[in-house]
Amino acid sequence: MRHVLPRLRAAVAGVALAAGPAAAQPPAELPPVVTLPEVPQVCEEEAAPKGAPPAAGTATLAAPAPAPAPAGPKWVTPAPRSGSFIVPPVGCGYYSALDQLRGETRQAPPKYPYPRFGLMQQPNFDINWSYLKNPQNAEHDYADPLKWMHVCDGVTLTLGGDVRYRLMQEVNSNNRLAGQVDNYDLYRNRTYADLWVDDWLRVYGEFLYADYTRRSFTPLATDADRGDILNLFVDARVAQFGEKDNPVYVRAGRQELIYGSQRLVSPLEWVNTRRTFQGVKAFTRTDKWDFDLFVVQPVVPNAGRFDSVDNNQVFSGAFFTYRPAAGINLDLYYLNLDNTNPTARGQYGAVGGQNVNTMGTRLVGAKNNWLWDAEGAFQFGSYANQAIIARSASVSGGYHFKDALWEPQVWVGYDYASGDPDPQASGTRRTFNQLFPFGHYYFGFTDVVGRQNINDVFAQAVLYPEKWLTCIAQFHVLRLDSDRDALYAANGTVLRQDRTGRAGNDVGNAIDLRVNAHLTHHSDVLVGYSRLFAGDFIRNTAGTGAAGAARSADPELFYLQYSYKW
Repeated sequence: MRHVLPRLRAAVAGVALAAGPAAAQPPAELPPVVTLPEVPQVCEEEAAPKGAPPAAGTATLAAPAPAPAPAGPKWVTPAPRSGSFIVPPVGCGYYSALDQLRGETRQAPPKYPYPRFGLMQQPNFDINWSYLKNPQNAEHDYADPLKWMHVCDGVTLTLGGDVRYRLMQEVNSNNRLAGQVDNYDLYRNRTYADLWVDDWLRVYGEFLYADYTRRSFTPLATDADRGDILNLFVDARVAQFGEKDNPVYVRAGRQELIYGSQRLVSPLEWVNTRRTFQGVKAFTRTDKWDFDLFVVQPVVPNAGRFDSVDNNQVFSGAFFTYRPAAGINLDLYYLNLDNTNPTARGQYGAVGGQNVNTMGTRLVGAKNNWLWDAEGAFQFGSYANQAIIARSASVSGGYHFKDALWEPQVWVGYDYASGDPDPQASGTRRTFNQLFPFGHYYFGFTDVVGRQNINDVFAQAVLYPEKWLTCIAQFHVLRLDSDRDALYAANGTVLRQDRTGRAGNDVGNAIDLRVNAHLTHHSDVLVGYSRLFAGDFIRNTAGTGAAGAARSADPELFYLQYSYKW
């Protein structure tokens, strides 16, 4: 290690002088500086109409063919499309508030790979920095010297991370329906290091610090983790196949998982600590299809101690993605959760563990401005002394008015997860198990509703007044599938239940309003307001008196978030 550190310091200094990414050679002598008069940047479509002939007397020259850019790394997985996905704008314009302030238009979106939004769903280890290896790259950033740093022959190191602060104001919400008001702050820091030996060995580590300010009541377990390991794994290429030498990698260690729509497997970006697992995954990436096999255990966040896995849970699965055409994905998957914790309460109150098998498929895509997403899953297994037979389905469609003012995008859809008409009273459990979802993204941001025993008819509208300004509005009509089964929160816990069914199935109608301002390549401000207009079920299960009045109040959430990525 003492021999590597001097080389690392020298490499960083050399890169900084060269002002270029991944420079392994000494900087070339700089040419004399020539100052040119400023010329306003004009979009090509503004300078000349498409298809317009050249002016008379103007010679037309064929542009030389550019050198091919290096192929993207095969270990990086592009972020999968979530449900009701948003199509980011392209074309000429301002891609950040700073661009507009400076009057710097761009012909296309910047290559900087972090998403232009305050919530980054994909893991940091899947951010693709390969464009910095292209010698023709003309887009540079102050943090470029921290990417692909030359350590020694064949060894490179990339550093990065993000910080986030969020102001939260909640009324009768946040997985509780407890009738309380809470005002607090959340802050989080992530820092990662990514070491590669050519393309056959990788060591990745990511540190997390997450905390909160004083709370009105007990914080959630996901609110704080005061110094811990979010990701720490080794990737090794164990095989290659096909004409293009498609690699097969094995990943061992602590790692985040993200698959498909994130309805069932997600790192859960909204919470302060993010969700992670520990175990082994084998995966391959090709031009047309991807395939993963994994066996992991969930990591339980602990604010005051180093996190450890839940040894009573094993989560395994196989996930296959096929791309029949550009912009279209077909997913096929099998997932198994074996949980021996005595938390399942079956027929007549019998207590035991559970083993849940999930088989599902999804078709998602975009073509000719039409957008669609359809997913179905079936579950079977055991729950204490009951057999599991449950299901879920999601279907939605949308349209992108690409050429209209502010590029409107609209979606309408239906989400369903089965409930149990006779809870604990029969030999079969019919309540769907949502596993490890991005629960906050679906069913409203108040986190009162999860993907269990629910029907949701929803609509979404997205506007881009500027390419750096995203405005999102959602509306949900929420009804229980079974009025005798429970209302489950976004984290899967039981919030309310009326076993008689007299409280009805009307959970309420929800609105979500969000605005994201992309200030610079690195920074975003996200502000939002969410409200669930409580239906009969929430009011009828709230109790009486002053406490009952508070517990029947409309759940509300206001938040203001600033994030910085580097």
